[in-house]
Amino acid sequence: MPDPNALRFKIDTPRSLAAQVAQRLRDAIVDGQFALGEMIAEETLAASFGVSRTPVREALAQLQSLGLVAVRPQRGSYVFEPTEADVEALCEFRCLIEPRAAELAHRNAREQTIADLQAAIAEMAAARKARDGVRYSRADTRLHEAFVLNCGNPYLQAAYATAGAKIAAMRTHLSATQDVLKPAGFEQHRQLLAHFVAGDFAAFDALMREHVAGTRASYVANLKARRGARA
Repeated sequence: MPDPNALRFKIDTPRSLAAQVAQRLRDAIVDGQFALGEMIAEETLAASFGVSRTPVREALAQLQSLGLVAVRPQRGSYVFEPTEADVEALCEFRCLIEPRAAELAHRNAREQTIADLQAAIAEMAAARKARDGVRYSRADTRLHEAFVLNCGNPYLQAAYATAGAKIAAMRTHLSATQDVLKPAGFEQHRQLLAHFVAGDFAAFDALMREHVAGTRASYVANLKARRGARA
């Protein structure tokens, strides 16, 4: 007879369908296919994906945990809309995480990181030539994430993962259309690569802070313009 006091564990079946929906929605939000603050209708999404509303709800819950979606009781689900305080906090987070990740990547996977950075910069150059802001934003994200992906520290990677999708989405929504046309940011990325190759992390840290400060100013100006347009 089974011991009534024995521990019982329930194993949930894999939610692969919800994961697929979540990934597709994540990409759509990051790439700007949904506007910031836009309502996401569960019924419309379910019909578009050819699934029931259950995996859509699960997918939205996953995206809420990444900060990409705000689920409002009795009102629905909406794409996140950052405040200036959000911008400040995320930029501060980046200034703390990315330089340290770069140092660890240099120590643990220098050649792979250099290859990843060079590939991202080549893609950014192609996107600039094509005047493709979304493509540029994706490559920009690849460059910054290369430091974290190659750092070899799973705890640092997990910390970055909590904000990475939101950082990528803000890059697309709030600056990509300007970034692809301006040479200054692109040149800063090339300089970051040069500092990384040289192992000069004092210069790397200073340039990263300058780069992120420029990003912050661009985002805040864009948010103010959006508020002014709605007023």
